[in-house]
Amino acid sequence: MAKELIGTASKATVGVRGAKAVVVMPAYNAATTLSATLSEIPKGLVEKVILVDDASRDGTAWLASSLGLVVIAHPHNAGYGANQKTCYMEALREDADVIVMLHPDGQYDPGILDQMIAAVRDGTGDIVLGSRFMIRGGPATGGMPWWKRMSNRVLTFIENLVLRRRLSECHTGYRAYSRKFLQTVPFLRNSNDFVFDTQILFQAVAFGFTIAEVPVSSRYFPGASSVNFIVSLKYGIKTVGVALRYLLHRLGWRSRLFQR
Repeated sequence: MAKELIGTASKATVGVRGAKAVVVMPAYNAATTLSATLSEIPKGLVEKVILVDDASRDGTAWLASSLGLVVIAHPHNAGYGANQKTCYMEALREDADVIVMLHPDGQYDPGILDQMIAAVRDGTGDIVLGSRFMIRGGPATGGMPWWKRMSNRVLTFIENLVLRRRLSECHTGYRAYSRKFLQTVPFLRNSNDFVFDTQILFQAVAFGFTIAEVPVSSRYFPGASSVNFIVSLKYGIKTVGVALRYLLHRLGWRSRLFQR
């Protein structure tokens, strides 16, 4: 299935105003959901699917390779942020014009990939966020726990206040980037853990890039990756820390996160 997906994509991308679209998948123990996620990617839309395996214990790397994906396997577990760094560096090496991060756990709908890619390609956004809060009923319809919804709302409010934006969600893991964006922001200086996503969003504003949003449905089910309450609490504290660091940067206390 995946071999067919990749094999037919090159013709399609030539017609998308010359934009080469690549999907990157930061993976950890995703063997049970990978095939189903790939099957939902619209055929002929992307040139390559790159999966970076963060030392999974369930054969994720082997399965991805058998499905025809470009696979990079970390020799040891380095973290979600470290995984993304490898994803984006490899996508840039592959000369991608549009890079979409899609989790292989089936939580986010791959069916909107065309909208994500089009928004970057047409210049609507240098970074495009798949927002779960733009759909009717929000992420509750997909089964997101109430405490996750509440913390998402509170943190997004704080970030909008600091960033002077009106984003519906700052904590989605479904994102698309332009090549110029990833070549400009110093994402390699970011954290190796989950707060990487917050840092790169603040970098988007610090470097003057545009942010767009596309509505996306999500599903929470056994097998879909989801961090526990303690990890989420630590993430929330670190997110507030990034906001404070950004405010200090604007006040003259320069941070390497927001400098070339």
